[in-house]
Amino acid sequence: MKMISVDFDNSSKTPLYIQLYDALKQEITGGSISAGEKLPSLRTLAGDLSVSVTTIELAYNQLAVEGYLYSKPNSGYYVSELFNGETKGVTMSADQLEAQVLGFDKPEYKYDLTCFNFVKWKKCMARVLNEHPASLLFESDPQGERALRYEISRYIYSSRGVKAGPDRIVIGAGTQQLTSHLCRIMKRMNISLVSTEDPGYLPVQNIFRDHGFSLTKIPVGEDGIDISRLPTNLPSAVYVSPSNQFPTGSVMPVGRRYQLLRWAEANESYILEDDYDSELRYFGKPVPALQGLDENSRVVYLGSFSSTLFPAIKISYMVLPEKMIEIWNTIKKDYTQTCSKTEQLTLAYFMAEGLYNTNIRKLRNLYSQKLQVALNAFAKYGNGIATPINTQSGINILLKVRTRKDPAVLSDSAKALGLNVIPAASLTQQDTATLIFYYNQIPLNEMDGCIKEMVEGWM
Repeated sequence: MKMISVDFDNSSKTPLYIQLYDALKQEITGGSISAGEKLPSLRTLAGDLSVSVTTIELAYNQLAVEGYLYSKPNSGYYVSELFNGETKGVTMSADQLEAQVLGFDKPEYKYDLTCFNFVKWKKCMARVLNEHPASLLFESDPQGERALRYEISRYIYSSRGVKAGPDRIVIGAGTQQLTSHLCRIMKRMNISLVSTEDPGYLPVQNIFRDHGFSLTKIPVGEDGIDISRLPTNLPSAVYVSPSNQFPTGSVMPVGRRYQLLRWAEANESYILEDDYDSELRYFGKPVPALQGLDENSRVVYLGSFSSTLFPAIKISYMVLPEKMIEIWNTIKKDYTQTCSKTEQLTLAYFMAEGLYNTNIRKLRNLYSQKLQVALNAFAKYGNGIATPINTQSGINILLKVRTRKDPAVLSDSAKALGLNVIPAASLTQQDTATLIFYYNQIPLNEMDGCIKEMVEGWM
């Protein structure tokens, strides 16, 4: 058994266990400690080096995880067989290991902390932790916390005209997860065909495809999908975003909404209404939801808090018609809730105290100012290269770009400036000359200069 000595630098910010890890790794890879050789026990080495047993254990465990060591029950740690002086695994320097343990990734894009009041959110979370700690020792209801479902039911009725009690609301970690639940429900209803908007949101379309549904793509015009192209004489579903179509921004007028409802009733079909970003409409009042017009239980309503709170929250919900909620109640026991229970209860308090409504009003005012500044900047600096298309609502602008540069190159150029610009082809089946520009997180006082610099880089 080889004697091990390490010159620790107690003035360094690098933890002692990482210094030991680095020293042992160098001796192992350098051949000073041979393959198969046993290392001193935790207590022995701790005594020899005058450090804690925990320090030795952390270093040994990290070396074992990376493949430098292996342990034998009731025997100790041994050096692994090396190959050409290296292990089969990935090695790390001490600096890299410290960053892995202690570091946080910096945001890739510009951000505006005035978009959300984290102090008030923290106070609501403190109430959960202080007043309901026992609740957090148990998993969340697969359907979502009832307190949050109650607040959602109140909010969507007052703001969107959606009619539903808490028992018909299902909470999930994002629209894509909820769509997977919908696929399971629709299969039990013998629905195998789903129509989607063209252009439309591809990630959701991919979920339908991966669950074995046949897909038909329906063209989108200025007033929404072409309803005459929907299938007839067989049960199916259509996925639409009538209040703010992605990515065109088109809004379906009320007459066509009634026409769509009649199609669903006549063909024993269902409408999957994605109402994302509906609250963030800056000119006139938000358009009421399609679900509020439904008298025959043919509409599934999908909503999300990602744009109106912050994206990391990942709390979305759906309102199911009566037949679908009956099926859900028979299968929900097979699934666990993927949304944080702590965050669900925090959001329930946030909504109950009126803070969510306050935040919505604040965002409408702030984002409308940002949108106007952005449009003015494109008018000044666009030079016929970048032309905004949809400019009424939401958190992004669709840009038509006239350039020979590849959309991925344009996106990377914007990212270098801290701007979030995505080729529309990566999310929709729009042509490759179209980009999605997210302006909402750019500070208002930086908007003009950012757009000027971005467009100049595209020339």
